[in-house]
Amino acid sequence: MPGDLVNESIRFREVLVIAPDGESLGVMSRNQAINTAYDYELDLVCVAEKAKPPVCRIMDYGKYRFEQQKKAKEAKRNQHVTEVKGVRLSPVIDINDFNTKVRQAKGWLEGGNRVKVDMRFRGRMMTRQDVGKKVMENFITELSEVATIDKQPKLEGNTMSCTLTPIKK
Repeated sequence: MPGDLVNESIRFREVLVIAPDGESLGVMSRNQAINTAYDYELDLVCVAEKAKPPVCRIMDYGKYRFEQQKKAKEAKRNQHVTEVKGVRLSPVIDINDFNTKVRQAKGWLEGGNRVKVDMRFRGRMMTRQDVGKKVMENFITELSEVATIDKQPKLEGNTMSCTLTPIKK
């Protein structure tokens, strides 16, 4: 990988050498360690450069790099990316629309995604923020069994928003 110290790129005067079978060969000079690795027809790879003395292992570097790349690809394939889904509410939302949004958000939360809930106040609705806050609290209460509040409802400009995180089971 980038920055790996192999064979002649190792600049330490003395290194602790580990044989291919895992047996310690002791502390050697750099040149002696490289020659020992060439005797095995393998490479000298520095595995712990911060140690005193630095630890080098005799191994097939090409095979080692291939295995590392394979592990990195596998880890990347298996990672789960959590997405933030958005739900927009209105202070004057109808009960059926409200229930639809709750069902949709519940599905996302059960799928492992986070949900950001926005409520936009337009025009004269700005004077009735208490109505909007009640709708937001009802929405959070409906989802309380599958989610926790990550960010409390907060009014920023003319939009009140909060973030919900799924509960781990």
